Amino acid sequence: MEQDLLPTELILNHSQQSLGNVYLDWMPQPGAHIDFDGQTYAVMERRHRYCLKANRYHLSKIHLYVQSTKSPEETSLVGDRWVIGDISCRYNAASELLRCAVNPDGPCQGCGDYEAASPNRSPT
Repeated sequence: MEQDLLPTELILNHSQQSLGNVYLDWMPQPGAHIDFDGQTYAVMERRHRYCLKANRYHLSKIHLYVQSTKSPEETSLVGDRWVIGDISCRYNAASELLRCAVNPDGPCQGCGDYEAASPNRSPT
């Protein structure tokens, strides 16, 4: 095991059931998607566990609270983060977790409520 790989426990958000442990080389933020045992999960919350060694606290484990989801097919890169859905739509939430208020489950293509966003809209 490499030094920068921390044990990460995946926990179902609502039932608090542990799905298992993985070693990740990246720090998933809420809204990120993780594939585990053939299922895709959305990260809802991240918690850190520390231990005291030699009078210093060290990050020892990460708990990711996840929710089962489909892998998002429509994503856009806005700044340094991925958002779900068509960012050119007025109703897009510019969020990693929510597509829009009108059609949250998507898809964006063919949506009857699509309206082009105003040109001066800030996506963040």
